[in-house]
Amino acid sequence: MPVNQVKNTNNQEKTIPTFKLVDFFCGAGGMSCGFSQAGVKILGGIDIEKQFEKTYLKNHKGAKFINKDITKYQPEDLQNKLKIKKFDNELIFIGCSPCQYWSKINTLKHKSSYSSNLIGDFQRFIKYFMPGYVVVENVPGLLNAKNNHTLLGFLDFLVFNGYKYEYKIIRTDQYGVPQRRKRFVLIASRISDKISFPEPLDDENLTVRNYIGEHNGFSKIPDGHIDLTDFNHSTSHLSPLNKRRIEITPKDGGTRKAWKDDEELQIDAYRGKGKDDIFKTIYGRLYWDKPASTITTRFIATSCGRFAHPEEDRGLSLREGATLQTFPVTYKFIGGLVSVAKQIGNAVPPEMARRIAVSIINS
Repeated sequence: MPVNQVKNTNNQEKTIPTFKLVDFFCGAGGMSCGFSQAGVKILGGIDIEKQFEKTYLKNHKGAKFINKDITKYQPEDLQNKLKIKKFDNELIFIGCSPCQYWSKINTLKHKSSYSSNLIGDFQRFIKYFMPGYVVVENVPGLLNAKNNHTLLGFLDFLVFNGYKYEYKIIRTDQYGVPQRRKRFVLIASRISDKISFPEPLDDENLTVRNYIGEHNGFSKIPDGHIDLTDFNHSTSHLSPLNKRRIEITPKDGGTRKAWKDDEELQIDAYRGKGKDDIFKTIYGRLYWDKPASTITTRFIATSCGRFAHPEEDRGLSLREGATLQTFPVTYKFIGGLVSVAKQIGNAVPPEMARRIAVSIINS
């Protein structure tokens, strides 16, 4: 792919690099989507889960999907597969490894120990290829975990190999995403010391109202609706009991406190004095004029968080969740209801990724 030529202020030709990306732990391609929007060529994505392949390839023409376990995959195999070179200054490696081990909501650490050192496996590929840029995205717990040497070891590795880096905990609602979500992000470069994050911006327009609803092209639908078009405005079916609960829950931000004294509707785990504020967002409705809650892999279930529609008596649809994640409406998701919800919830919001990509390009 040829580089671009432009004139600088002295009327001399200046070469603008053609950046290219390998997306490790790519999932359905949130990072790849954002970087592609910024003009970066997507070479391929790597993920252990086969269910992401069709979605990834559908939306990233010309890229390859490598369905491999990163702990067993070898850099030489990746080199042969994608025809990439060592010490390529225009090559970007992204590593957004599964974060169950570091997540504050996970209480069974032994079940997610597989994800505890995937950064170390990502490091093997960096050492072999020495790309120009490296990006890591994960949960804030990666930085805060007690007695954890994984991140410190990775940072020492970067410095030893000539990379300069910056990292911080960012709020996605300051990076163009209508969603309350904090993430750990690291940007490292072997070729530039002008590493900077996009400027965080407070934007009052990042509200649910400005992204979903009839006025944004989302028709009113019942729970259990199945949309067979690429728009995928499909919703999960509600049990009769949950249907009654959501019908009673006040519009625009209401919570389960509205039916806490109803013997039939109240949930056993929340009965009794002092339990009203335990997981109080469960069964709650989104607010129209605030950012959404963090879109998780289970955002289609009203019982898993503040995921009920602000006005309609149902949970969020797949496309509504994708839109709140900032996926473009043209992004096509392939799979069943639960699989696509996982693809959307696991993804890095593309708009946040796009802004990170722009900051790298500008460096």
